Amino acid sequence: MERTPAHTRTHTYTTRTLALLGAALLASACSTPEANGVGSGENTEPGGGSAGAGALDLGQPEDLATGFDVPWGIDFLPDGSALVAQRDSAVVARVAPDGQTSEAGTIEGVAHGGEGGLLGLAVDPEFPEEPYVYVYYTTDSDNRVSRVEYDGEADSLGDPEVILDGIPAANTHNGGRIEFGPDGYLYAATGDAQIPDSSQDTDSLAGKILRMTTTGDPAPDNPFDNYAYSYGHRNVQGLAWDEAENLYATEFGQDLLDEVNLIEPGNNYGWPEVEGPGGGDEYTDPLITWEPAEASPSGAAIAGDSLYVASLRGARLWEIPLNGDGTVGEPEARFVDEFGRLRTVVTAPDGDALWLSTSNLDAWGSPADDDDRVMSVPLE
Repeated sequence: MERTPAHTRTHTYTTRTLALLGAALLASACSTPEANGVGSGENTEPGGGSAGAGALDLGQPEDLATGFDVPWGIDFLPDGSALVAQRDSAVVARVAPDGQTSEAGTIEGVAHGGEGGLLGLAVDPEFPEEPYVYVYYTTDSDNRVSRVEYDGEADSLGDPEVILDGIPAANTHNGGRIEFGPDGYLYAATGDAQIPDSSQDTDSLAGKILRMTTTGDPAPDNPFDNYAYSYGHRNVQGLAWDEAENLYATEFGQDLLDEVNLIEPGNNYGWPEVEGPGGGDEYTDPLITWEPAEASPSGAAIAGDSLYVASLRGARLWEIPLNGDGTVGEPEARFVDEFGRLRTVVTAPDGDALWLSTSNLDAWGSPADDDDRVMSVPLE
């Protein structure tokens, strides 16, 4: 689930080395106070950080628009405005670059409860020739992906057309992020819906990253001849590709470690058999891990040579240098405790800013006046 500040851990460790040591050393690590929360696997290169080549300076976030009802999915239209999915109300708002906001419509059939509701949103990359917006949402019976015709001139959404249903749903662990990859296919991140073993079943839609066409068919070269692109996930909520088309995903752990993973088709990322690194050849180790208090990672975006990760319980934006070969540098925490829980980060089309949303009106936040908000973070 998305943890409260009062959530406790049964173990604490931060590096692949600790994960591979014997039980006695692990026990010792469990008894030590929390360190900085950053775990470095064998794919992590030291000496990274914002000063690395291609890194961008972050300016101070400024409010673009406020008063949202738990903004979750955000994606851009060709004119630079963005559509914003609001989890609890199921209303999609349109936010212009100057912050002017309008209501595009409500997605019918959404059932909000716990962490469910209207979650991910993705604009068709061929918009407006293909005038569709794709949404991931919870109903009374399942999670599903629908496409909705959107009239940009009238700022009006049509009725949802379901392209994939039957994704297991629960009060927590619904995943929910959808993004178009550089290959033109739609990727959907799902959670285990509180049934951990489903993550290891490649025939289940739960605990996976799914890959599909715009009409809802499995992508033709998927590794298991179905929707599953990768498996062994607990609750993925962030997807982002670098210029080399490497796919990075953020994932909630249970009690030990949250993760950033480099996703390869057909790979098994371990849940529930292993949390964090140390699974041997059978499972793929994460690139980065954090203790839950430092992260609970949700949205992800890439700008310059860095991966940015919005963190809920950690109440910060992580900046992770990318080395261009699937390895990463040391993460650096930004805006710690300045804006509360951070849900989604996306890169503006002109590359001059990140858009960043808060999630303080969910069950675990402490909202400030005018929360929730969408902010612009200048990139310099």
